Amino acid sequence: MNRGKVLSILRLGTLLFLTSALMACNGNNDDNTTAARSPARSAGSAGGPDPAADPLGKYDPPIEITTVRNLSEIVVNNVLGVLKDETLEDNRWSRLYEDKLGIKIKYNWIIKGDDTSDQYLQKMNVMLASGDEPDVIPVNATQLKQLADSNQIEDMTSIYQQYASPLLKKVLSEEGSGPFNAATFDGKLMAIPQTGSSIEQAQFVWIRTDWLDTLGLLPPKTIDDVLTISRAFTEQDPDGNHKKDTYGLAITKDLWGGVMGLEGFMAGYGAYPNIWLEDSSGKLVYGSVQPEMKASLHALQAMYKNGELDQEFGVKDGSKISEVISNGKIGMEYGQQWNSIWPLQLNKNKEPSAQWRAFPIVSESGDLARIPLKFNTTKFFAVRKGAAHPEAVIKLFNMHVEKNWGETQENDYYYVPPDAESVWQLSSVQPAPTKKNLELFRTLDEVRKTGDPSKLTGEARAIQQKLDAFVSGSKRGFALWGWERIYGPEGAEGVLDQYDKNHQFLLDKFAGAPTATMMERQSILEKIQNEVIVKIILGAPIDEFDRFVEDWNKLGGEQITKEVNDFYTSMKK
Repeated sequence: MNRGKVLSILRLGTLLFLTSALMACNGNNDDNTTAARSPARSAGSAGGPDPAADPLGKYDPPIEITTVRNLSEIVVNNVLGVLKDETLEDNRWSRLYEDKLGIKIKYNWIIKGDDTSDQYLQKMNVMLASGDEPDVIPVNATQLKQLADSNQIEDMTSIYQQYASPLLKKVLSEEGSGPFNAATFDGKLMAIPQTGSSIEQAQFVWIRTDWLDTLGLLPPKTIDDVLTISRAFTEQDPDGNHKKDTYGLAITKDLWGGVMGLEGFMAGYGAYPNIWLEDSSGKLVYGSVQPEMKASLHALQAMYKNGELDQEFGVKDGSKISEVISNGKIGMEYGQQWNSIWPLQLNKNKEPSAQWRAFPIVSESGDLARIPLKFNTTKFFAVRKGAAHPEAVIKLFNMHVEKNWGETQENDYYYVPPDAESVWQLSSVQPAPTKKNLELFRTLDEVRKTGDPSKLTGEARAIQQKLDAFVSGSKRGFALWGWERIYGPEGAEGVLDQYDKNHQFLLDKFAGAPTATMMERQSILEKIQNEVIVKIILGAPIDEFDRFVEDWNKLGGEQITKEVNDFYTSMKK
């Protein structure tokens, strides 16, 4: 996601909203039923103000909205697994929405797994094809475009302007106009983008420092050091059991992502798969098909041949490899800041002497590595055409940000309570300020240095309580070690702080709705890409990559590149 959008994009986003608002005022809005269904006009007593028209106002009588969702392993184990008397259907967030907003949430179905898992995507696609959509439809960018093109969802342009609270508008604008560009078709905002934090995608290299100490090794300063550590962790019996049963680096069949992903490793070779980059001429090129990829693939192939990777990684997903980590058989992985809570906390629970730490990703030369950040708005909340209360989803967004970061925040109950991991994941919608975690670290670090606890408010206070509990040796509370590895003096957020101050972030240059050829070919191109990469790691000739690049261009990549550049050029005007 491009977080620092050029001013022309910001002006374009503003123009789109103003144009749609003027159309609505002139009666030219294609959807003439939206205003009639708005509770500001249809609910409440005659001539009197309607509380539901307020961004945080309550429906009386209550309303019910339907939706669908996934249930990730982290929610199953780290949230619901430790909370009493709470389920996905009945929990502190669902009760808050009903008690304060008068909104009852009903899930038509729930799929266990990540929202990018095959099972979830298949279920979503079947539902969309059948036309049996719920009131609120959480979709990815491709699904959103399909719904918009088929006129199955509400135009949310004026509804967002009317019902979004000032705090929500501030939070959703922090990522620039890219998220709204991706949700806007023909000048109409067709869904509410769930922005998160782009910089929180940044990867680190998580390393077992107790193994480093055992083998007399230092943290890596170059990618060659990473290879040396991986080889030592595999060959020098770091767990001391006199068996050759450990691996240097964790990767999975899925290759990419926030845990056990290869993005950070490949960045060490100047390769940036899955994002769009500007070349020397100012044109956009796709990182996955650049020649820099070959050196990283060659290194991974050699690591696999030497037994430094799980020999069955090609058929194992993150859950399976996390079991290997939990059992103390892997000493290094690339991933995001939350990896200490899952899966590394699993290893710490089984092996209390184990110690992991996040280090900066490193380059071949030893110069500061570029930290690739993919366009990060991947979830959008659309509303079924004809839904009685299209504004209700915006009110859920309003309440989520209010209770976590607003004037009435109760962060230590709704976000990071002492007795569970992040309970915000129980909420149906989950927007968050862009730099909140980094700002939290900076606050906590300042308090550590000054000894002044007056700055500890809201989420900072809640996290400090976890850090204090960890230092005291308390066994009460969940994943205390994991939280300390994120926000403590040696925490991952401290590395992120350095990334930010050193201007190391490399932003995805394409931040818009999928192009026409992306809609048709992107999924098959990604499938081919990942299959070729796995094959090469397993031993296929490196030349297979060159053939893949040729096929990628012929099968749609060349046309996608043209469309992406057309969009990129239009955004500069």
